[in-house]
Amino acid sequence: MPALWDLPDFDAHESVHLFDDAKTGMRAVIAIHSTHNGPAAGGTRFWHYADQQAAITDALRLSRGMSYKNAMAGLPAGGGKAVILADNARTKTQDRLDAFARAVDSLGGRYITAQDVGMSEDDMVSLARVTPHVAGLPGQGGDPGPYTARGVYLGVKAAAKQA
Repeated sequence: MPALWDLPDFDAHESVHLFDDAKTGMRAVIAIHSTHNGPAAGGTRFWHYADQQAAITDALRLSRGMSYKNAMAGLPAGGGKAVILADNARTKTQDRLDAFARAVDSLGGRYITAQDVGMSEDDMVSLARVTPHVAGLPGQGGDPGPYTARGVYLGVKAAAKQA
């Protein structure tokens, strides 16, 4: 495997953190692309990847995208993304969620997580019991999926109009 900074998707990320909690089996990647406009913000994806390299590549690509998305939305946030590597059975336990929350917390607010594929509002509430660095909680924005879907719709609509 090439060095992390030699990967095509590294793209001058500020930091990439690999977490491996042997006690719970939680393995995760948190990629911080930029904190130029504020703490890196982006959801956590719980997904089964073919291999570790695929998980790292996904985190790098998604975090870079969040830098642009947050900047275009005028948010006081940079771009980051996390992926939790799920096993074949996609086993998600409270112990693993707590271990992931501790990983987020260890970054001292440089990364703020939210819901993404494979994670639920209940999972976000669970993470928030361990770390304050969680967005999209019920009553505070909730599931960002509908907002993302609307953004995709408007982007397609604008592209169709331009074409």
